[in-house]
Amino acid sequence: MNKIEKMLKELCPDGVEWKKLGEVCKSINTGLNPRNNFILNTHDANCYYLTVKEITSGKIQFTDKTDKISIDAVNIIQQRSKLEIDDLLLSGIGTIGKVAVVDINTDNWNCSESVYLIKPIQNIVYTKFLYYVLQSDIMLDLFKNKSVGSTLKGIRKNDLINFTIPIPPLEVQAEIVKILDNFSELQAELQAELQARKKQYEYYRDKLLSFDNILKRGGVVKKLGEVSTMIRGSSPRPIHSFLTNDKNGIPWIKIGDVATNDKYITNTKEKLTIEGSKKSKIVNIGDFILSNSMSFGRPYILKIKGCIHDGWISISNFEKYLLSDFLYYILTTTQIQQGFRQSASSGTVQNLNIDMVKNVDIPIPPLEVQEEIVNILDKFERICNSLTEGLPSEIAARKKQYEYYRDKLLSFDSPCHSERL
Repeated sequence: MNKIEKMLKELCPDGVEWKKLGEVCKSINTGLNPRNNFILNTHDANCYYLTVKEITSGKIQFTDKTDKISIDAVNIIQQRSKLEIDDLLLSGIGTIGKVAVVDINTDNWNCSESVYLIKPIQNIVYTKFLYYVLQSDIMLDLFKNKSVGSTLKGIRKNDLINFTIPIPPLEVQAEIVKILDNFSELQAELQAELQARKKQYEYYRDKLLSFDNILKRGGVVKKLGEVSTMIRGSSPRPIHSFLTNDKNGIPWIKIGDVATNDKYITNTKEKLTIEGSKKSKIVNIGDFILSNSMSFGRPYILKIKGCIHDGWISISNFEKYLLSDFLYYILTTTQIQQGFRQSASSGTVQNLNIDMVKNVDIPIPPLEVQEEIVNILDKFERICNSLTEGLPSEIAARKKQYEYYRDKLLSFDSPCHSERL
């Protein structure tokens, strides 16, 4: 019998009590949307306006892309949802079930209506215990099953306050939180080490691929457009008229088919008819494509033949001068990526057009030097990004271990209730 089992037997021999979420919280409210209340990003907007996207990995993370509001707007929202340290934030619309503990100063920000502000009654349930409960897989399934809405799903407040959750004695809650915090801290340490390794990798990648280093090794500098063929994608319109479920359809490559850190494109969610492909641009296995409107200039290598829309630029016919993997690493260097971003931001509309990409200078060493550099960087890449070896593998294993113990520790015999955890 482990420590928690002994505590449960001693403190609640008849079983753990279950209560509705609304019974163990002082209040559960959302923030406010602008509407007639206030305006976003005005000249006097110096405070943050938190939405679902600012809740990341259990933390509140403001960025330069976070919307801003004035202090008057913050005060308006505070009348509805007064933020305090140790409150909980829960995303209630869109990506439902993201949770964060309020552990930062609350004077200069507040939330949108997409986020619930939950105030636990501390002598009944600890904030961190409730945080772990709301994160559990079973609770996420409950959110999914109770969400409503045709296009944008959400959880209604009346449903949320009636969810029934386990409320063990505070001593048991504290012990569970202690165990899960240890798991979380270990994951955070591993993530921090991985980020440090990625920075180290980026430093060596940029050094190996610097113009000075390449030129010293017999390289030359050429415009990317001089050593490759480029085309901009094209979209058949109206697009819905050319989509098909036919297995012989042509893969329709969209931004949503790739993740930021992906190197290859291997499949697509949608396909075009043959007629639709004639109104688009065909790309082939081994070609590169770059996004020209989101994640400017991020390269991807095609492992499928397909069609691209006008948000992509393709690069092909570079094999005489460049190894595919070498070109990939060159295009991901800090210098090239910063150049793409600066070019995209130079006009009134942020867009990376094909002429900008054609005019990018790239250093090109002899093919045998390219192969040597690729072999070195491939090893770094595996250490930093492979899910089957190195730190990413350990992080993935620790995450599964944490989720297993979290759900096991929060598994209590429950009353028969259709909306329980």
